Amino acid sequence: MVVVQFENVSKRFRRQTVQPYTSLKTAFVDCLLRRREARREAPLQALKEITFTVQQGQTLGIIGRNGSGKSTLLKLVAGIYRPDHGTIAVRGKVGALLELGAGFHPEFSGRENVLINGVILGLSKREVRRRFDAIVRFAELEDFIDEPVKTYSSGMYARLGFAVIVHADLDVLLIDEILAVGDEQFQQKCFVRLQALQQQGKTIILVSHVPLAVEQWCDEAVWLHEGIIRDRGTPTSVIQKYRAVTTTADGQSATAISPPGEKPLPPEALDVIPGRWGNREVELVSIGLGDATGAQRHTYRSGEQARVSIHYTVHRPIKAPVFRLAILREDGLSCYRTDTAVDGVPLSLMGKEGTVEVLLERLDLLPGTYYVDVAVDDGDGQVYDYHHRLYKFVMTAEAHEGEALRIPHRWSIRPSLLGTHDPAVSE
Repeated sequence: MVVVQFENVSKRFRRQTVQPYTSLKTAFVDCLLRRREARREAPLQALKEITFTVQQGQTLGIIGRNGSGKSTLLKLVAGIYRPDHGTIAVRGKVGALLELGAGFHPEFSGRENVLINGVILGLSKREVRRRFDAIVRFAELEDFIDEPVKTYSSGMYARLGFAVIVHADLDVLLIDEILAVGDEQFQQKCFVRLQALQQQGKTIILVSHVPLAVEQWCDEAVWLHEGIIRDRGTPTSVIQKYRAVTTTADGQSATAISPPGEKPLPPEALDVIPGRWGNREVELVSIGLGDATGAQRHTYRSGEQARVSIHYTVHRPIKAPVFRLAILREDGLSCYRTDTAVDGVPLSLMGKEGTVEVLLERLDLLPGTYYVDVAVDDGDGQVYDYHHRLYKFVMTAEAHEGEALRIPHRWSIRPSLLGTHDPAVSE
C-alpha cells in the first residue's frame, strides 16, 4: 500500500536580495527610480515537479548536497509546508524529527515537554503517562527530566526528541540526520530502535549526508540535486552515481574513491575515511550485502544465507590478488574469517573492473549487531584496499543463546531406571 505519494510537487521560496538601506539618499534614489519592487525578492525553486511514492513498511533514504531540497521534502511530507504546485497524499500518523529540540519550549521542563509533544503526536495524556518512564530511560535523562530544557545540552535535546518520536504510535517517521545524534553508545541504541520499527512495518524516510548510513538502513534511495530527483533505485547504485559526480573543493571525490579507470589517489588522500587503508592499486569501489538471490539485506535471521558482493577496479595489472572477508561482533570479537587463497580460488589478471561474490550458506550467529570486513592484498602483506567495520548488519533469532554462535544441537535427558520421571528430549 502506498502511504506517501508526491505528484508533480513544486515548492519555491522568496528570498531578499536587497540589502537594508544604509542612508536616506539610497532609499530616495531607489524610490525615485522605482527599483525597489524589482529588486526586493527573487524566487528560490527548492523542489521542481517531484513525483515519487513510498510503500508501507519501506525505508527510503534521501541523499544530496546542501541546498538540494532534502529538508524541504520532509517538511512537505510532515505538513509543515504546503506545495505551490502538485499534490501530496500521506496516509497514517506522521512524526518528524527534523532538528534538535524542535517543538520543545525552553522554559518548560523535560517532563512537561514530553507530555506536550506526545499529545501533539496524537497520543492521549494517559498513553503519554504510560510510556513516560520508557521515554525517559531511553533518553537517559532520569536525573534531568524535571529541569528546564533550556539547560539541556544539544545532545540531551536530541536524545529526548528522538525518544518521544520513537515511542509514539506513528505510521510514518521522518528523520533528518538523526544518525549523528549523541555519543556512539546512544547512536547504537538509535540503530536498534530503528531496526525494531522496520520490523514492525513502519514507514521511514531518512535524510542523511552519510551515504553509508543510507546504504545500511534503507531499502531504496533518492538522490536530490537542485530540487529534482536525479536518480532513484537501490542504495548502492544511487550512491555510486552520486559519488561519481560529487566533488570536494579540491576536485577529488568527496569519498576519496576514484572513478573506475582513473589512477589511484595520491598517498596524502588515502586515509580520509576512518577504517580504510591501502594503496588502492586494486580498489574496492562498493560492497553489497544481500540474501542468496542478491536482493539487498542488512537484517538476517539466524541460519539464513547471505551474499557479499565486492565490486572492484584495477588500476594496474595484478597477478595473484587475495580477497578477504571477516565477520566481527559489535564488541570487536572476530567471529569468522576466510579468503580466496585459503579456499583455493585462483585469481590472476582481473581486467579493469569486476565483482567477487561469496555466498555464506548459513549465518549461525546469535542476535546482535555485526560488521563485515573486506580487503584485497597481494598475499604477502601489501594491502591494496582494506575496509574495516564499514558494513553493518543485524542478526535476529527467536531463541536467545550465548555467546557468539548458534550451533544446531539437541538435548537428551535420560533419567536412571530407578528414577520416577519419564524420558524427555528437547531440541
